[in-house]
Amino acid sequence: MRTRGWKLWTARILAGLLLLLLLAGLAAWLFLRGSLAQLDGERSAPGLRAQVTVERDEMGVPMLRGENRLDLAYATGFVHAQERYFQMDLLRRTAAGELAELFGPRALPLDRARRLHRFRARARLALESFTPEERAFVDRYVAGVNEGLNALRARPFEYLLVGAAPNAWRAEDSLLAVWAMYIDLQGNLEGRELARGWLREHSDATQLAFLLPQATRWDAALDAGAHAAPLEAPLPADAPRWWGSAAAQPATLAQSSSADFVDSVGSNNYAIAGSRSTTGAAIVADDMHLGLQLPNIWYRLAMSLPDGENGRRRLVGVTLPGAPPLIIAGSNGKVAWGFTNSYGDYLDLVEVASDPARPGEVRTAAGWERVREHIETIAVKGAPAERLAVRETSLGPLREAGGRHFAVHWVAHHPQAVNLNHLKLEGAATLAQALAIANTDGIPAQNFVGGDSAGNIGWTIAGMLPRRTHTGIETSFPLAPDSDVPTWDGLLAPQDYPRVLNPRDGQLSTANSRQLLGPASSLLGDGGFDLGARNGQLADRLHRLGPRTDVPAAFQAALDDRARFIALWRERALNVLDPAATGGQPRRAEFRRLLETSWNGRADVDSIGYRLARNFMWALHDIVFAGANEELAKLDPKASVGSANPRWPAVLARLLDAQAPGWLPPGHQDYRALQLAAIDRVIADLDREGVPLAKATWGQRNTAAISHPIALAVPALGPWLGAPRDRLPGDAHMPRVAGPKFGQSERLTVSPGREEEGLYNMPGGQSGHPLSPFFLRGHEQWVKGTPTPLLPGAATHTLVFKP
Repeated sequence: MRTRGWKLWTARILAGLLLLLLLAGLAAWLFLRGSLAQLDGERSAPGLRAQVTVERDEMGVPMLRGENRLDLAYATGFVHAQERYFQMDLLRRTAAGELAELFGPRALPLDRARRLHRFRARARLALESFTPEERAFVDRYVAGVNEGLNALRARPFEYLLVGAAPNAWRAEDSLLAVWAMYIDLQGNLEGRELARGWLREHSDATQLAFLLPQATRWDAALDAGAHAAPLEAPLPADAPRWWGSAAAQPATLAQSSSADFVDSVGSNNYAIAGSRSTTGAAIVADDMHLGLQLPNIWYRLAMSLPDGENGRRRLVGVTLPGAPPLIIAGSNGKVAWGFTNSYGDYLDLVEVASDPARPGEVRTAAGWERVREHIETIAVKGAPAERLAVRETSLGPLREAGGRHFAVHWVAHHPQAVNLNHLKLEGAATLAQALAIANTDGIPAQNFVGGDSAGNIGWTIAGMLPRRTHTGIETSFPLAPDSDVPTWDGLLAPQDYPRVLNPRDGQLSTANSRQLLGPASSLLGDGGFDLGARNGQLADRLHRLGPRTDVPAAFQAALDDRARFIALWRERALNVLDPAATGGQPRRAEFRRLLETSWNGRADVDSIGYRLARNFMWALHDIVFAGANEELAKLDPKASVGSANPRWPAVLARLLDAQAPGWLPPGHQDYRALQLAAIDRVIADLDREGVPLAKATWGQRNTAAISHPIALAVPALGPWLGAPRDRLPGDAHMPRVAGPKFGQSERLTVSPGREEEGLYNMPGGQSGHPLSPFFLRGHEQWVKGTPTPLLPGAATHTLVFKP
């Protein structure tokens, strides 16, 4: 009887525990459901002037219809907040240095680095310069955001997991979202400056001129037909002492820069003139490459509102949740535009001196000045707040690196770094008007490529350009002054911006590489231009479209994964893997066989040859630069030889061709032995990773790891908060740049006035909520490169806002 009773009570306890677990699961599910966006129904909206409808299609893409732009700003804020509030919160916190308030002490290093720039204080000052109309535009967006957040039946699910409540949105937060893009797009410049400074101090003038070329044969500049490329610097007899030095902590390929997708540079925008389109209208395409996570950085939408001429204007494109509700890239029916990061030189690290006899002062080239000190208070979850003293000079805030102090002289600190001039693009009727607007845009400086319905195409820089006080495309030795002298002062006047209009071949393209060869190049400087192989391949692909082409064909250019660049490194490896090198060396013989047989000329997911050839190039990089990179990492995590000179593959190729004895890394008999050592290293490192050569496909290496930021903090949620681990074709130095966490954040191709024919992809869905039907909608098409319509389709959900 006792045994039976014990079993009975055990069963009751287990049943009770199971019931509690089920109830907890049900409560969690109901809570999560409560934070889903409202898709249908009617809402009363305070401050609305007229009715606004939000019609979502089966992809979750909304068409917003209203009678004025302020009402549409409100509705955009509402849908942004309901679908993406946590993402918006991270953007403002990233710029302001407020992540530790959510994530605790582990976020403090990043917050300290961000607080140096005091972007929240700068945002408040910027708002004071806005016109009443501009401030009203931002305020209506803010009202919509907060109404959208408050209308959720439960707070966004991320806040439950981090144990916090969301703070209300403020006008300054929308400007912080723009400064977050300055950080993302120009945040590598400090590391680059430090790396180039280290190279300057550890190399002589002739060595440095060779190591940091202004241009290479890979450049495909927009004005190449009118200007010759700079001559290559002579190859000095001897290498600097650091050349080929080994790192103190040897890294395997799995741990080194070769293993990670370090070439996180990529974006393409291009335009085809009406003279070459089948319709007579220009074709504009854009695929901005950024770090990939869920939700996707962009939120796609379309708007319809009166055009002021008894008709209606339609806007379509991508918006940035949190930023002022502008069409970042897209079409207004008459003009279409897109961006790539320009990689000009927009930041100086100006060394300052101090003297114990002059406390609180520093000396720059202009003389002694008193430092202003600001105390920043950083809230920390689960710990006391931290006070950080930010010391600021007339050239910018002070930072330390390598025991020296520098003023960070960055265009992002300028009072005009952020403005609302981008809004004017929505009303541009011609390409000429759009280019003039772009030159006044308050965004990080971007390559702007646009086209209009009349068939015109053009390029310029959109965003803030510094007014350079020293000429020359490079801003580091030997073409620039010493590091205690800033190379820019104030902003360049819009009328002085460079432009390229209607080129003879009827096409324009940019891909983060050097844009210009002529004198106008000095207006931009070089902030880390990409090698240029990608833009050369893109331009070639556009030429191959022929004298007449259309939107579908133009869309495919962004998916070009031909391995034209790595093919040359494959040929180098094959040349040294001759019978003498492979005889009695079965692993080398297998390496050669796979280079020959598993190669189709593309960065294909099934290609073994592509991966081996790419790793061969990177193994050479590590042999030559490992010691220098270890020293540079002590100065700044983003400082490396690659950041100082993205053209390093061209430098290595030139050395291999020249076989210069004075540059042969120590420990190698000749350049043939050096290349064989790199091949042996690739084989050994794949062995350590447990990857047989016969299974070392590019897809096995290049597998997507796209997930929600919360999955980083709670890995167990990864399968629920992540995209499928798709094998991705593409790589650096080709238009289809693709890495596990970096790639095409959108693909957009459109002819202005013919938006119905426009095509689009993005890696994630419209919603950031994993229970939403729109969380991953469109991801599969992005992986496969299958385009979907740019304009929203038939409405499946309708939400109405009434005054």
